[in-house]
Amino acid sequence: MNLLEIFKQAFGALWANKLRSSLTLLALVVGVFSVIVSTTAVAVLDNFFTNTMSMMGGDVINVSRTPSIRIGNDMQSDRNRQNISFTTLEKLKERLRLAEDVSPDETFDRTKIIYGDKETDPTVQIKGSNQHYLSNNAYELIDGRNFTDEDIQYGRFFAIIGSEVQAELFETEYPLGKDIRIAGQQFRIIGLLDQKGSIFGQSLDEFVLIPYTTALRMYGGDRNIDIQVKSPTMDFIEATMDEVIGVMRVIRKVAPGMENDFEIETNDSLAGTFDQFTFILYIVGFVIGGITLLGAGIGVMNIMLVSVTERTREIGIRKAVGATKKAIISQFLAEAVFICQLGGVIGIALGILAGNGMALWIETEPVIPIWAVIVGFFGMFVVGMVFGVYPAYKAAQLDPIDSLRYE
Repeated sequence: MNLLEIFKQAFGALWANKLRSSLTLLALVVGVFSVIVSTTAVAVLDNFFTNTMSMMGGDVINVSRTPSIRIGNDMQSDRNRQNISFTTLEKLKERLRLAEDVSPDETFDRTKIIYGDKETDPTVQIKGSNQHYLSNNAYELIDGRNFTDEDIQYGRFFAIIGSEVQAELFETEYPLGKDIRIAGQQFRIIGLLDQKGSIFGQSLDEFVLIPYTTALRMYGGDRNIDIQVKSPTMDFIEATMDEVIGVMRVIRKVAPGMENDFEIETNDSLAGTFDQFTFILYIVGFVIGGITLLGAGIGVMNIMLVSVTERTREIGIRKAVGATKKAIISQFLAEAVFICQLGGVIGIALGILAGNGMALWIETEPVIPIWAVIVGFFGMFVVGMVFGVYPAYKAAQLDPIDSLRYE
């Protein structure tokens, strides 16, 4: 009996008991779906995080009061840390020797920007920084110029605008050299930025960058900020981190032997933390899916045992006309594998579609986790073999004479 004939018989046997087969198939689909949907969603997040990190310089170090990604319950100790202030920024700039391009990263306000009789939504971020902010955050000027030391020193009312602000206010005019109003103050546009995209639905282009000294005069300086520091090259990233940590400990008067009361992160360290988070999600998804598949596998064994009982006379006829034990085992194993693979294919397809709903939500490209699809396909083959082998063996062991007498 060839393989095609075996699967034709398997399909016919399952089709003859549509309700029972459908319920078993549903349990298999749910099990595979729960594994694939979780792995697809996590793969989408992982891909999104990688793309996001590529938007930032790999040689940039971020200094902050609390971690960017938190795993665990240490929020109380973090909350008690003192702020990182602009005074800390100035002291750090003065004492660093190896590190380069130190810039503050602070959003001072979210407000509307006015040009003539036009205005934006009141959601535009007003960021205060210096001439190193653009390179530290991988922004590119498409026209105009960056801030100078004098612009920062004298707190000039100059602005560099993101592409979304430009699109909202200057549909028919070229913005360079024009004056806009922010919180009642007039700013001259000196630079235009290239489009960068969005993260979790949050635009990276809906902002205006002004000198942080100007922002301090407008909004006050009693606030917590992040500090960005660039390493001379990727080869010196570790040495730069050590220097920043040492200087920050001196500035914040951290006693020898005590833990840092600040966080220092790079793309690699953030990626490592995110990998821990995604690993936990993968494990949770596989555990839940494994439990569901175990129940579905037991259901497969049950339906096959019932099938053996109902087809006892058929098995006797097959044996009477010369069917071997191997042929009987092959037939019933094929039925078990067939229904498992059918459930697997449906579950994989639905899981990939549902998992990529995450991609639509966070506005990133869809992902098909090939390794998860392969594992799901072969996993269902194994489930069919494991839970179908006993019913198949039981069918093969039936006595042909007793089977023919079975009613």
